Amino acid sequence: MKNIIIILFAFVLSLPLQAQKFGYVNSTQLLAEHPDVKTADNQLQAYQAELMTLGQQKVQSFEAKYQAYVTEANGGGLSKIQMQERETLLSQEQQEIQKFEVEVQQKLGTKREELYEPILDKVRNALDAIGKEQGYTMIFDSSAGVLLHAATTEDLTSALRTKLGL
Repeated sequence: MKNIIIILFAFVLSLPLQAQKFGYVNSTQLLAEHPDVKTADNQLQAYQAELMTLGQQKVQSFEAKYQAYVTEANGGGLSKIQMQERETLLSQEQQEIQKFEVEVQQKLGTKREELYEPILDKVRNALDAIGKEQGYTMIFDSSAGVLLHAATTEDLTSALRTKLGL
C-alpha cells in the first residue's frame, strides 16, 4: 500500500503543473439502472432456463435407467456380466451429466460476455467522451474501491447517464 501511494505521488508530481481535473463514477449503480443490462439479464436468464431444462431431462433419463436397472438386478433378471455392463453404461451417462454441468457454466459465461460487451463498450466510449469534453485527467470508479477521496461535485455518474441517454 505504501509503495502504491509513493508511485501515485511521484506520478502526480511528474504531471505538468497545470490544474488537474479528477472525477468519479459509480459503475455498479449505473449498470444496475441501465435498460440494456436489464434486457441482457433477461436474455441470460432465459438461456440459463433453457440449459437447465436440458440438464433436467438428462438427469430424469438417467434416473429412469437407474431405477430400471435396480428393479431388474433385484428381480434376478440380469447376470453378473449384464449388471457390470449396465453399471458401466450408467457410470458413463453420469459422467456425461457432470460434463454437461461444466459446459453449462462455460456457456453461461460466454453468453454473459457476449451480451455485456456491447453495453460496456458503450459506457466506456461515453466515459471517454465526457473525459475529453470536460477536460478530466483521470476518472475513477467508486464502486471498484479504488477511490480514496472525492468531492461530490466531481461525480460524473449523472453526466454519464445523460450521455448514454438513460
